[in-house]
Amino acid sequence: MSIVQVDGLTKVFASRRRSQEAGLIRRMAGDSVETVAVDDVSFEPEPGSIVGYIGPNGAGKSTTIKMLTGILIPTQGVVRVCGLEPASERKHLARRIGAVFGQRTQLWWDLPLRESFDLLRHVYRVEERRHRANLERFVQLLDLAPLLDVPVRQLSLGQRMRGDLVAALLHDPELVLLDEPTIGLDVVAKDRIRGFVTELARESGTTVLLTTHDMGDIERLCDRVLVIDHGHLIYDGDLEALRRTFGGETVLVADLEEPGPALEIPGARLDKVEGSRQWLRFRREEVSAAAIVADVAAQVALRDLSLEEPAIEDVVRRIYAEGTG
Repeated sequence: MSIVQVDGLTKVFASRRRSQEAGLIRRMAGDSVETVAVDDVSFEPEPGSIVGYIGPNGAGKSTTIKMLTGILIPTQGVVRVCGLEPASERKHLARRIGAVFGQRTQLWWDLPLRESFDLLRHVYRVEERRHRANLERFVQLLDLAPLLDVPVRQLSLGQRMRGDLVAALLHDPELVLLDEPTIGLDVVAKDRIRGFVTELARESGTTVLLTTHDMGDIERLCDRVLVIDHGHLIYDGDLEALRRTFGGETVLVADLEEPGPALEIPGARLDKVEGSRQWLRFRREEVSAAAIVADVAAQVALRDLSLEEPAIEDVVRRIYAEGTG
């Protein structure tokens, strides 16, 4: 059984217009304003996969997550998580999923980490031996042993985030929702958390749904990417296909044996020339890299060749700015 099944998921919010005269909300029939936050979204992650769910602010990411956790009831469509209907079986679902939100914590602010973890054992009704085994494993992986007796309020942001990851995973959830898990962290802290999440999915088979604006998280972690904009799912696939579909131009950097005339290659345009190095731009949807390389090699003697793919940040920024066309 799939951990997450989303089919035709739609959420419409209705609000009342405010009276211009009295400053009150008018309650006349037909006077409501409807906002479609999520519109006919469908996806089904593979068990044990890490899926990035990305989009600009207001695209519908948070609304989707709230429907997955049962906080919001869908207007239309089907959503099932761990075989349960989130809105009607929210308490049962809570024991089978975990969540980490970058701006909020589920740890007790004035308690040491160790006591927060122990309280969560009781909240999730985890058997003591299982809790202890999980805690030892996660503490080792995230290097938390020196921090177990430190009150949460004294932890740095990166340390607290590591603590929140442990708190979300101690009860062996089948699905983990990560919302901006590396926001505000330094490079070392980000790398530690990314490594931990990768091992979690690989070793435990936990399915991870990640929402983030940090494209480094997407590149390092995700097997699959979902892009949502204005409530519509506009892309569902892997990163390489995302680049090919929306990435614009690939750059071929050709180092010639000696400086020569500007290359003229069908399907490519010359970007610039510096001595014996020339840059050629082309679109993969129009011509293959192999064809460009073959034409270059047929014209000149080469010292080296390299391909520069569009950065994922640029690809996503272009989608946000221009849409899918």
